[in-house]
Amino acid sequence: MSRDTFSFDPEDPRDAESRPPSTARAPSSDSRETDTEGIQDVSRHRERKPEATDSPQAYYLRDRTYFVRDSEFETLAEIGTFRVVAAADLVRFGYQGDTGRMEREVRRLKQQRLVSEKTITTGKRKTARIFTLTKTGNRLVQTSGRLPDTQALYHGLVKPREAKHDAELYRLYQSEIARIARAGGRPLRIVLDYELKRNLNRDLATLAPESDVREARERIAEKHGLSIVNGRIQVPDLRIEYETAEMDRKQVDLELATRNYRPRSLAEKAKAGFSLYAPREDASRLRRILDQREITAEILSL
Repeated sequence: MSRDTFSFDPEDPRDAESRPPSTARAPSSDSRETDTEGIQDVSRHRERKPEATDSPQAYYLRDRTYFVRDSEFETLAEIGTFRVVAAADLVRFGYQGDTGRMEREVRRLKQQRLVSEKTITTGKRKTARIFTLTKTGNRLVQTSGRLPDTQALYHGLVKPREAKHDAELYRLYQSEIARIARAGGRPLRIVLDYELKRNLNRDLATLAPESDVREARERIAEKHGLSIVNGRIQVPDLRIEYETAEMDRKQVDLELATRNYRPRSLAEKAKAGFSLYAPREDASRLRRILDQREITAEILSL
């Protein structure tokens, strides 16, 4: 489903437990001057430690001790970064198809109340298992010191009706990061629309009543690397900040479009320069919409 175009939206309560946003200006996709000091590689696409040698480590939160293996920590970080991850996608991308290991590790995380599992409806007579962090799981990852402070983390479901859409962003990321990796790049940070909207709201709230609102909104949109189309700031579903093979810092904004998108909204996302993805069954219909509006934009099948 579409989370509609940003336009002075109130702060989304789903941001409440994410990390404090970075105060640095979002990098332009053409920028070669961005300061990367302190930015760590947050890619979790390295080979996991063999299960037989992956011993639990102790993590202390208040008066409790949690025992988590390195591979299990990677799973916590993966789920927290994307808020919602489907079990099938976690097996495919996180565990390279090793269903047994994923089930064992998730079971241990659930037993320690670090991960929550739910079943959602994804279509007619179709369901999917999804994972989210609990509040404790989120806090464990945040206080571990193993992720950069600039990487926002999330826990729980605030709007269950958006769970299917949110879970698909993890798969969307995998598709785009494969394209980046083929060109020799590597991801640095993942930014969801929740974080982008929160940062926009923070800046918009500082506008003085007598200020030129149009000019100020254009300045704020540019600060966050976003565009205004038809008078509204366009916010992508997902942003990937990455480093190219030439060590340049760039970003790509991604939108997951579906058959439910209004033609105008789809056209605005395309004009904003977002990389558009769509479920395979919806892609051809969305391409026709863009063709009818004489908009040249590629829609990749997810």
